[in-house]
Amino acid sequence: MSGLRVIPAWRHGQERLYVCLADGRNVAWYERESSRVNLLGEEHREAVLRTLAPFLTGGYSVGPPPVPTPAELARLALHPDDDLAPNRPGEALLIALDRDPAPARRLRADPRQRALTAEQSIGEVLDGLEGAGWHTLHSVPLPGGARLHHLLIGPGGLFSVHTLPARKQRVRVADPMVAVGRADPRPLLRELRADADRASFALTAEIRPVLALSGATDLDVTSPPREVRIVRDGEVSALARNGGVLKPADVEALHAMARDRRTWLRV
Repeated sequence: MSGLRVIPAWRHGQERLYVCLADGRNVAWYERESSRVNLLGEEHREAVLRTLAPFLTGGYSVGPPPVPTPAELARLALHPDDDLAPNRPGEALLIALDRDPAPARRLRADPRQRALTAEQSIGEVLDGLEGAGWHTLHSVPLPGGARLHHLLIGPGGLFSVHTLPARKQRVRVADPMVAVGRADPRPLLRELRADADRASFALTAEIRPVLALSGATDLDVTSPPREVRIVRDGEVSALARNGGVLKPADVEALHAMARDRRTWLRV
């Protein structure tokens, strides 16, 4: 066989080298991460390996593509408009600022911009936990206009992470009230517990609420809050140290369910 060509591409953050016929049809692909050559037909084995020879380093395996798991099949069947996985940290705020930007001349900074910066900062840390078997969804919408800032799913269970912008300010917590700087206290912890309960109902799994303080200079907690974990910037990644709750298959199944926008319509 002649005329095979190699086309590099990226999929889910990993590089793939596709081997294509002259008419553009794929006959195989090579995944550098797993050092595996996936063949769509045994009749092309020798020609594919000759074509990929300059790219193959060290040991590698050859065989048919792996059978997709139920979670992968569900993801493939999901309409792009219903898929929450591509949401960026602060996605809802980015859309709001794009549709209704703050006036060019404003005495005080737009509070939405401060909230966006905080969500992006905490979201970046959570996204960095993916290599440890965790998935994060951002700006998960709930009926009535509420949303989960971040939903963390992994071996240690599920966490609803709410980001509170508090740059260079003191945060005071007296369950259920939370105050930032000189602002009036509000029953934020009660809201976080209610949103976590709604999310638990949607996924039929326990979701623990977390309040993540972004940029706070000081934290004053009168007594340990009920059910809500409070973390500061440097403590967010510690959520990944929890383990022994969910198996990998359960993590993938819950992630596939949570990323479907329709899942949240029933809460």
